[in-house]
Amino acid sequence: MAASVLPTDWIKNWEKSGKNDFVFCTTDLQTALYELCWNVVQGSLKVDVAASLLADVMVSVRPVWPSYLCPVLTNIETGCLEDKHKRDHFTQLVGACLFCVPDAVLKERLDPETLESLGLIKQAQQFNQKIVKIKTKLFYKQQKFNLLREENEGYAKLVTELGQDLTGNVTSHLVLESIKSLIGCFNLDPNRVLDIILEVYECRSDQDEFFIPLIKSYMCEHQTLCHILGFKFKFHQEPNGETPSSLYHVAAALLQHNLIALEDLYVHLLPQDSAIVEEHKREILEAKQIARKLTMVVVPSEKSEDKEKDKEKEEEKSEKPPDNQKLGLLEALLRIGDWHHAQNIMEQMPAYYATSHKAIAIALCQLLHLILEPLYRRAGVPKGAKASLLKPLRNKQAPAPVETFEDLSKDVFTMLGYLGPHLSHDPILFAKIVRLGKSFMKEDSLLSCFLSVSDQVLLPSLTLMECNACMSEELWGFFKLFPYQHRYRLYGQWKNETYSNHPLLVKVKAQTVDRAKYIMKRLTKENVKPSGRQIGKLSHSNPTILFDYILSQIQWYDNLITPVVDSLKYLTSLNYDVLAYCIIEALANPEKEKMKHDDTTISSWLQSLASLCGAVFRKYPIELAGILQYVTNQLKAGKSFDLLILKEVVQKMAGIEITDEMTVEQLEAMTGGEQLKAEGGYFGQIRNTKKSSQRLKDALLDHELALPLCLLMAQQRNGVVFSEGGEKHLKLVGKLYDQCHDTLVQFGGFLASNLSTEDYIKRVPSVDILCNQFHTPHDAAFFLSRPMYAHQILSKYDELKKTEKGNRQQQKVHKYISACEQVMAPVHEAVVSLHPPKVWDDIRPQFYATFWSLTMYDLAVPHNAYDREVNKLKLQIKAIDENAEMPLNKKKKEKERCTALQDKLQEEEKKQLEHVQRVLHRLKLEKDNWLLAKSTKNETITKFLQLCLFPRCVFSAIDAVYCARFVELVHQQKTPNFCTLLCYDRVFSDIIYTVASCTENESRRYGRFLCCMLETVTRWHSDKAIYEKECGNYPGFLTIFRASGFDGGNKADQLDYENFRHVVHKWHYKLTKASVHCLETGEYTHIRNILIVLTKILPYYPKVLNLGQALECRVHKICQEEKEKRPDLYALAMGYSGQLKSRKVHMVPENEFHHKEPVNITTPGGLQNGPGNSSKPAAAAASATSKNEEGTAEDAEKSKDKSQVAPKNASKNPATVNKTSSSNGSSTPNSKEKEDKEKSGKEKKEKKEKNSGSTPEAKAGGKEKQREEKSADSKEKTPKAEKDKRKDEKKEEKSKSDGKSADKESSKERDVSKEGKLKESSSSKGEKNPGPGSLKSPVPRSEGPESEREQKRRKLDTHSSPSHSSAVKHHANHSTGLSKSETDKKESEKSRDRSKEREKKEDRKDRKRDYSNSEREMSQEAKRRKDENGTGELITSSFVRSGESRHDKEKSEKKRDSTGAKEDKKQYPLMF
Repeated sequence: MAASVLPTDWIKNWEKSGKNDFVFCTTDLQTALYELCWNVVQGSLKVDVAASLLADVMVSVRPVWPSYLCPVLTNIETGCLEDKHKRDHFTQLVGACLFCVPDAVLKERLDPETLESLGLIKQAQQFNQKIVKIKTKLFYKQQKFNLLREENEGYAKLVTELGQDLTGNVTSHLVLESIKSLIGCFNLDPNRVLDIILEVYECRSDQDEFFIPLIKSYMCEHQTLCHILGFKFKFHQEPNGETPSSLYHVAAALLQHNLIALEDLYVHLLPQDSAIVEEHKREILEAKQIARKLTMVVVPSEKSEDKEKDKEKEEEKSEKPPDNQKLGLLEALLRIGDWHHAQNIMEQMPAYYATSHKAIAIALCQLLHLILEPLYRRAGVPKGAKASLLKPLRNKQAPAPVETFEDLSKDVFTMLGYLGPHLSHDPILFAKIVRLGKSFMKEDSLLSCFLSVSDQVLLPSLTLMECNACMSEELWGFFKLFPYQHRYRLYGQWKNETYSNHPLLVKVKAQTVDRAKYIMKRLTKENVKPSGRQIGKLSHSNPTILFDYILSQIQWYDNLITPVVDSLKYLTSLNYDVLAYCIIEALANPEKEKMKHDDTTISSWLQSLASLCGAVFRKYPIELAGILQYVTNQLKAGKSFDLLILKEVVQKMAGIEITDEMTVEQLEAMTGGEQLKAEGGYFGQIRNTKKSSQRLKDALLDHELALPLCLLMAQQRNGVVFSEGGEKHLKLVGKLYDQCHDTLVQFGGFLASNLSTEDYIKRVPSVDILCNQFHTPHDAAFFLSRPMYAHQILSKYDELKKTEKGNRQQQKVHKYISACEQVMAPVHEAVVSLHPPKVWDDIRPQFYATFWSLTMYDLAVPHNAYDREVNKLKLQIKAIDENAEMPLNKKKKEKERCTALQDKLQEEEKKQLEHVQRVLHRLKLEKDNWLLAKSTKNETITKFLQLCLFPRCVFSAIDAVYCARFVELVHQQKTPNFCTLLCYDRVFSDIIYTVASCTENESRRYGRFLCCMLETVTRWHSDKAIYEKECGNYPGFLTIFRASGFDGGNKADQLDYENFRHVVHKWHYKLTKASVHCLETGEYTHIRNILIVLTKILPYYPKVLNLGQALECRVHKICQEEKEKRPDLYALAMGYSGQLKSRKVHMVPENEFHHKEPVNITTPGGLQNGPGNSSKPAAAAASATSKNEEGTAEDAEKSKDKSQVAPKNASKNPATVNKTSSSNGSSTPNSKEKEDKEKSGKEKKEKKEKNSGSTPEAKAGGKEKQREEKSADSKEKTPKAEKDKRKDEKKEEKSKSDGKSADKESSKERDVSKEGKLKESSSSKGEKNPGPGSLKSPVPRSEGPESEREQKRRKLDTHSSPSHSSAVKHHANHSTGLSKSETDKKESEKSRDRSKEREKKEDRKDRKRDYSNSEREMSQEAKRRKDENGTGELITSSFVRSGESRHDKEKSEKKRDSTGAKEDKKQYPLMF
């Protein structure tokens, strides 16, 4: 009992507080009553006191008083049965409580003996007997009829009555009356009669129309009928029992007519619902275990053990369990069409459990056949098909057949949902539903329903149909009406979710993977056909699982791509579509990294999938919309990795190949028509691309993806560094940029060649809209617009030809020009907005648009390429004729194909020739208005290079060739205001920055551009006749312009051939210097790009032996340094090194490359310092003078006067005699030299004695002279001219520290003066070229007789400043040329000792002198020379004269300053 709720001493304090405690106890009244009664039984409290207290309490709880008190009394009675004293007290208490507890309640609860003592019953024994009898009657006695009273005749007559022939006029009403008579006559039990009726109904289950009304009329209670049926079902629930189908039918019919309730009958059926759920879970677990076993690698010994275990399990399962009566009843309900009750039963079971039993699935399918029959007859039967008729159900309670598509949503879709994957049992119904779906797709309201049916029923059912290709094709006929987004969603559900919902599908998935592994292990190129058939069979049912495994293998082993693609020819259309989805899903896998672990290259799995995409989409009719949209979406997200897929698809499907590794022959073929491109422009001849390219074009146009893809690629190309750069390796960013750019070029080329004029113009906006609104880069905008201009011009030209009749060539040309003007006029206006107005001061919009709108197809006809391809076809025809094994019909076809191609190529060549002639005529008429003379030629060339040449030359390999050829064409057209020399000079002078800013592919294109430019220059350089013919009288080689314009007949203004050769040597030197600089930076990009460029220009550079040797040394050094560090650079360097060595036989010494003057420049360039620290040739002055307009005019005066002042200088300074002679093209006799020497001998000595202390180079040459004094040879005093030269050299050294340009020129002047002295002192000595380790200036250095010591000093000096090195060598060379008298030696030594301190001060002062003073002095000297020589001609500018030196000018300036001569300036504007 519960704990006490009253105080422990409440009985003792009864009078004081105990009574009140009990009365007011409201927490637990029953417990309080128990304590009260127990105290009475123990004798602690009197019975009358307790009775009165209970009476008081009863008043407040009268309605429920017995329920409180009776359990207490019963409990207490149990505790006092053995103690007589307590029992007496208990009896007294109960007697006192009789007034408040009914007697009937006490009789139910108390012991009979207690009742007897209370007088409620007479005798306890009799009472017990009576209870037993009543209980037996209630619970155990069966109400049996006296069978002896029932006569067997009655039952026999009953059976006869029920079994009679029912075809006549017998009705259930008449039979019922007979049954009633039999029951009454033979005293039959009515329940037995009902049982016999049901038994007969079982035997005659086809007589529903008779028995159902009979049972309805006979029975009175539903429960009775349900119990009788339940008893029948229980009779068959034995371990090996089998419930007859007739019983299921009877029960189903009674349920359908509502004679019994399903919930009443359901409890009589086995198994229990919980057992069904457990069985379903067990099936899923077993299926997963089987799947796990199939995917595990098992050794042979384990396989045998597993087989034994499986046999044991099968034996255990062979013991047949009892029938599932619920499923039997469900089947019967479905067969009679009672969908309502059948649905209720299926809802009690797990999903698809019921229909997983074949009988139920077939029954449900049969019901669906009957329901769908009218609608299918009307809308689903294909034309010409004859379907068998189905008899409708005679049951009025069955679902009504559907007549319209709206009726499908009532029951059909629900039934299909319960059927699920088990529609596979009835392929005919599968086909009916699919065909109805095709007809119904016009009804948008039901689209979601059919999508659900496809997801839950059709695709899972296809999985369970073994290799049914017809159903797959039938389903594709339905699915192709959906947008690809819906289809791909269905495939995703099918692949990732459906297979896990049912144990049977789990097993099928595992078996499919196992079979796929078996096939893929054995797939090779040799067994493609049989393996392809196996793949086809497997793919008809489970394409998603199969393709997922195949793609995973291809990502690991790319050599499987070709056999896999060939083996896919047995797939259905649906399978191809699923394959496209699986490829996209594999590409979008977030768990896969698209970069390799080194973060510098794209992952190989992505490259493999891209290759597969291209091959599969080309070979098979797969819809492209999904893959194209995927690439577009990736670009929208700022990711360009997947452009690799688009690149492969376009390459394979359209035959347009993008590579920068084209041969010269391929490049030449790419400048022709489409047929020539296809035949000779690509590495692999991709044929039969007409259909595939049409499919690609249709996909792009239908989904409006052509222009968006172009714009996204163009924008992504420029943004790739910022959006995808981040922390990625520079090498990878460059590859992504190249991939984006290459794909844009390839895709744009495809659109240009495949879209019609109308489609292209309709989709591509004008160039100003592209640039200003879509922010497309200018080069990409013109690339996209260029085909549109060509299409429009041709269309307009054809239109003009039709309107105006006239076949003369001249008329055609005029019509073509007219068409160009009409089409290009809006373009000229549009391009104005692309650049600031200042740009158009130098070049006209017409020139700008012309440059960007033309292609190589417009400029030249590749006759060699056409001839080469035609000859190939002729050889093919000859080989076909000689092939005796080829069948005749195949021979004929091949010959016809080759002949047709040959005719096409010849016709195309003729057509292009006419087109090029028209274009050249048009350019000839336009050229005069291309360039304006508003600003300097330098500015014009700068704008041309910046806005036209450089952006386009790296756009594509064809554009690189185009840029070079366009420059040549502008030159050949004698375009006014265009300086060809300056253009070439700017291109070759400093390529470091351009090379450093290129990607890998851009550097290839830039190298190809330089190669083409060098090709032209080399051709001009090779032969004077060619030079005179192509350059001699052209404005591009003018060195001056008259005020009245160009006078073609004035040869004095043209660059002569020898000077042009000097210029070319200077360009080669500049290229060498830039190359060595890039190689020595150590930067990956610099080294890689310059090696690529050098490889491209190898046919034309290097041509000079010493430059080639210098390059070879540095490349060899790269090979040694990068062998272990960067293997790709090592491979590039090794490749170039090998090619360079093979080209050595074509290199020539410097004196053969250009005619060296008697006095030349020597550049001290050691291997250690490289060309960056060596003196530049005199030709570099042109680059410095082209910086601004002022410098251009001033240098024009200087360069013009250089050649004219030579005679005067020769009389004053014999060191300049040879140089002056070479400048003017004539030589001075030796006698003249001797006279000049004698005249100036004394003067030199005097000046030497007076000014020896002020010579800035005295300190630099001190130690050298001390060594010279110890030698046996006598030496002359250093003349004043020499001191002046050294002083000037000090100036130049100072100016070098102030700026680069001053450094370059001063070093050249020192070298020239040094060379002059060397020539004078050792004219009989031979020249000596430096070894391969030294990088030389355009003219090699002449060595003195003390070469061994000088070479040591020279090596030391080259590691210090170049100016100091030049000064020391200059002084040494001249000291050897002096007379060697002892007196002069002593005087020279004394003067050096006296002037040591002064020398330092003078040196500091000279270094502070401003470089501009020397420039002004040179200008004045140039004027004076001009007057003295009396000539007005200007041979070339300073960059053309490699034999000229600023040092000579400074010497003559000092002499002229002493005389105070001043002359007026005459300005001649220079080209550069």
